[in-house]
Amino acid sequence: MIVGSRYAKSLIDLAVENKQLEETRKDMQTVKRVCDQNHEFIVLLNSPIVKTDKKSEILNSIFGGKISKLSLSFLNLLATKRRESYIPEIATAFDEQFKAKKNITTAVITTATGLDAKLKTRVLEIVKQNAGAGEVELVEKVDASILGGFVLAISDKQLDQSVKRKLNDLRKNLLSNKYIPSSN
Repeated sequence: MIVGSRYAKSLIDLAVENKQLEETRKDMQTVKRVCDQNHEFIVLLNSPIVKTDKKSEILNSIFGGKISKLSLSFLNLLATKRRESYIPEIATAFDEQFKAKKNITTAVITTATGLDAKLKTRVLEIVKQNAGAGEVELVEKVDASILGGFVLAISDKQLDQSVKRKLNDLRKNLLSNKYIPSSN
């Protein structure tokens, strides 16, 4: 993670210098999405058998025209320096450092069925009140296994108001109850 963080910091500095920070963030989100959705791509990046020039060619064919010249040049530089296996880590670290630089708090809300627009707005208001200054980015996840309610995670804090957790708590409470009625 240290290597990815260092390269991400260098890319942020370069993007700021070129006044392309927002654009570079979108590029790194695209790179991260491609990495997350394509296991074969990650295997290729990590392969010692595939030559550097072939990896650069593949990076150019995948990302050429989809990301800025600055970001594509950075990816090619990573390949030239044989650091292409760190691309997914760098993309993740870039987003984290961008959020810290811009004072953006990420809140993840997990519900069983999803949020409507009114409820999403209300959740954003509550998170903004508790997060303090800065912008809030709300990530919505749907997980039917929580049965109902919600799980809200902000930074290192989590509020679990799911039906699943409440049922598990009730079950533990009933199983740990040592009260045995007398048979009089």
